[in-house]
Amino acid sequence: MLKIEGLSVSYGDRRVLHNVSLEVNSGEVLALIGPNGAGKSSLVRCLLGQQKPTAGGCFLFGEDVWKRRARLMAKVGVVPEDPDAPPSMTARQLSAFCARIYPTWDAPAVEARLARFGVPAGTPYGNLSKGQRALVALALALASSPELLVLDDPTLGLDAVARRAFFEELVGELADRGTTVLLTSHDLTGVESMATHVGMLKGGRLILDEDLEALKSRFRRLRYANEATEDPTRYGQELSDFDAVKVKVRGWGVEAVVSNYGDESFARFAALEGVVDAEASALSLEEIFVAIAGEASPAVKGNA
Repeated sequence: MLKIEGLSVSYGDRRVLHNVSLEVNSGEVLALIGPNGAGKSSLVRCLLGQQKPTAGGCFLFGEDVWKRRARLMAKVGVVPEDPDAPPSMTARQLSAFCARIYPTWDAPAVEARLARFGVPAGTPYGNLSKGQRALVALALALASSPELLVLDDPTLGLDAVARRAFFEELVGELADRGTTVLLTSHDLTGVESMATHVGMLKGGRLILDEDLEALKSRFRRLRYANEATEDPTRYGQELSDFDAVKVKVRGWGVEAVVSNYGDESFARFAALEGVVDAEASALSLEEIFVAIAGEASPAVKGNA
């Protein structure tokens, strides 16, 4: 469905993407996350044929998007970070305009979604709130029944009500049709409710590309007391089997985030002399992101 091969992007002497490669198969939902400036928006622009890569390429449905953009975009729905449209046109007029471009356009579905969102279809686009404009963009992006949906941080700056409506509509769409999605977002709680895979960019490099459930299964937060040593510099050495990405010494003991958790290895660890009251707890995607993006190295990379 979507393939990126050796993608590099530079602006003058500044390289923002370094040899990035990834694939998204039919029906998958890839959440592409990373700190600000990691290169997410540059990757999306290349993927949509809006920007020519410095090196490498992007392919949709097996074709080079830079060479076949006009034809390929008919199969793609897009919600940009900052949706834009002629301010005097209403959502209903925008739908009628797009209907002349897309042969599979479903105008009644647009009206139905706007009604669910509580967005007035007859109000000029320029008079809508930021959240309403984002929901109009989503309704339009889905109206052609796209094979691929590309969402570039679509809920950035939206209030809680608009974010919830946006993600609930997406979850319903995926349940009904199994649409393939590439999503960049800072709203990791919303992302976690729908993603099947996660890719993480850091410093322009892809440091993680993995099934979400597999990622969450190997990350844990461990808490324990270590009575085997009085030397604080030695705390954490007993975690060598877990590939710890963050270790903090607390007044009561040690807290660590590990990236190679296993039930059997944890049982052996908990039985070590001096390790007391060992506990392991699951992490949310946001907690994993903070641990990796803040201090981890590319060695954390999963199934790239």
